[in-house]
Amino acid sequence: MIDDPFGDITNSRLTNKSNVVVNLSLIPSAYHHLHHQLQQIRVSTFTLSTIPLQLGFCTITHASSNLHLHSKIATMANDSEQTQDLVGSYFLNLWRLKSKTASKDVEMMNSDNEDEDMEEDDEPVPTELDTVNSSGGFSIVLLDKLSVQYPNVSLHGHDVGVVQANCPAPVKRLFYYFEMYVRSAGAKGTVAIGFTTEGFNLRRQPGWEANSFGYHGDDGKLYRGQGKGEDFGPTYTTGDTVGGGINYASQKLFFTKNGQVVGTVEKDVKGRLYPTIAVHSQNEEVSVNFGKDPFLFDIKAYEAAQRAKQDTSIERISIPQTASYGIVRSYLQHYGYEETLNVFDEASQTSVPPVTGFHDNGFNEHAMYALTHRKILRKLIMDGKIDDAISNLHEWYPETIQDDTSAICLMLHCQKFIELVRAGRLEEAMEYGRNRFEKFYNLKHYEDLVKDCAALLAYEEPNKSSVGYLLEESQREKVADAVNAIILSTNPDFKDHKSCLHSYLETLLRQLSACFLQKRLLNGNQGEAFHLQRVLLAKNT
Repeated sequence: MIDDPFGDITNSRLTNKSNVVVNLSLIPSAYHHLHHQLQQIRVSTFTLSTIPLQLGFCTITHASSNLHLHSKIATMANDSEQTQDLVGSYFLNLWRLKSKTASKDVEMMNSDNEDEDMEEDDEPVPTELDTVNSSGGFSIVLLDKLSVQYPNVSLHGHDVGVVQANCPAPVKRLFYYFEMYVRSAGAKGTVAIGFTTEGFNLRRQPGWEANSFGYHGDDGKLYRGQGKGEDFGPTYTTGDTVGGGINYASQKLFFTKNGQVVGTVEKDVKGRLYPTIAVHSQNEEVSVNFGKDPFLFDIKAYEAAQRAKQDTSIERISIPQTASYGIVRSYLQHYGYEETLNVFDEASQTSVPPVTGFHDNGFNEHAMYALTHRKILRKLIMDGKIDDAISNLHEWYPETIQDDTSAICLMLHCQKFIELVRAGRLEEAMEYGRNRFEKFYNLKHYEDLVKDCAALLAYEEPNKSSVGYLLEESQREKVADAVNAIILSTNPDFKDHKSCLHSYLETLLRQLSACFLQKRLLNGNQGEAFHLQRVLLAKNT
């Protein structure tokens, strides 16, 4: 006898709306790691009566032929079962990933210390100067931890007052930038801004030692790894603002003076770099801005210019029009958007010049299979008409839901339950859950997802809870995609059944993301990853 996953939650929810008592053991942990990989392929026992055969005029007369037929049928059954398990496991793992992400989103929204716009590549950024590692008293970091003075008389090249930031510059982005304002150039104006590595000798100017770079104020020269500078830019003194940046896309450092780029230099160091400032003559004083205040240099314009360069280089690449049309067309075919596909085909023929040849470039191989059925089922699921979708599946593709404990059956019954909750039919949802979910709740690899669904009944406003993602349109779309894939998997002409999971367009985007990650890896894991959403938003602004 198993515990009823709906008992304690639903009874308290329906009998006392102002004071909900939740059985926490029935709600999945909000913070568990994504622990399910593709499940082991299960091969169920099929009988001959469950396999639709079209033998035509073939008559089996010999025992050996009969054995061969049985073997072939068993192979077909195993392949079909394996493919359905592959498809089901894939979409269940997508569901689990969404569950994990949604739980973290709720945690972040409830925390005053979290940034709602935190990206996946978020990492520590410099906020102040390092007051632990010092130059031995040659410089003084003021109480604001952003200003530095040199109170003594400099005597030689080993009494420089160098201060690094409290952490290295972040690397998983397009570029990093900080600025230094010269309050007083002191006796000699030997202030400097630059970048150094961990363990740098803090008694030496940035650029004088290996793996360091420095733009110096007294001579305007750039120093990189040695005591001899090279002509670079203008000098700077009291009242000037200079800046230092790292462009991870071009793998170059750049420096600015009073809001204008002075010059660039190759970043030939793969390790992490610390923003660094230096003072080296009496009464010199500088302050640093790590981004808390607006920069004098227009970093938004700089970013826009860098992205425009990237776009220009991409646009120089010639792609045949038939290829791009074929990729888009295959996407519409794959997901069953029949009406849009027809309009797209019509538009391609009426364009000037007409687009031809993309029907035969390999993108549409077998993608027209069951197109109308897939369109109808997607529409039903997206409209929340799950009973109609299940009925049509029984009629058109009974083999896909023959195993009533399969992943696709779980997703459909869960979606039916979700639609009842969405409509406010809570008692009906509770009864449906009790009748339909017991067989799934007995299976450990489904337990967490069933609990997510049951937890919807525990909240007055479930859409604002950690399981509120289930009420989003994206959950309907996930179920529709799963049904679409499971139907495509029944196509006997499919050579690679994994192709039913993704369209060619999605495969291309995955490869693009992988290429960006590989490029970042070659640059010492520095630079931004590929974010499709960011690219699309940028194109629309």
